[in-house]
Amino acid sequence: MRRLAAHLSGKGIPHLVTREPGGTPLADQVRSLLLTPREEAVFPETELLLYEAARAQHVRGVVLPALDSGTAVLCDRFSDATTAYQGHARGLGADRVELLNGFAAGGLVPDLTLLFDLPPETGFARVAGRGAAADRIERESIAFHGRVREGYLRIFECAGGRIVRIDASPPEEEVFRLVLAAVKERIGW
Repeated sequence: MRRLAAHLSGKGIPHLVTREPGGTPLADQVRSLLLTPREEAVFPETELLLYEAARAQHVRGVVLPALDSGTAVLCDRFSDATTAYQGHARGLGADRVELLNGFAAGGLVPDLTLLFDLPPETGFARVAGRGAAADRIERESIAFHGRVREGYLRIFECAGGRIVRIDASPPEEEVFRLVLAAVKERIGW
């Protein structure tokens, strides 16, 4: 994301970098609720509705105003993440989650989604290598993260070309080259 934003800056393309959950003060508070490890169980339905609440706030408060002004939006995660994590991995059902995604996002769908595909074991090793404490979701089992990956791959198969799968296992420079190629092909930047 950082490198793509720098690339767009170099080309003079107005853009905004944001993330989900988060992006507004209220959505950032919801992010903290979702990601902070806690003793109290967070039920899948609660988790889903919190993600959707954060998305509704973020889309209306940040994303739509940026798009309306002609600014490109680079968002770290969006509705496909909710479908993969809560719909597939948590077992709430993709159809139910996609219905709520549409409601929360006001029907907004990304022009392009980059799916950084990586085996969960490699992802765990990278998270451990960061040296930061794992958040509540990162603390889930390898089996859970395997279901998340399966969910993403199912979404990719059904997305009709909106999603570009990027093999995230090579070194960062090679991954970024793949990102630039996908963005150039689909968006033209």
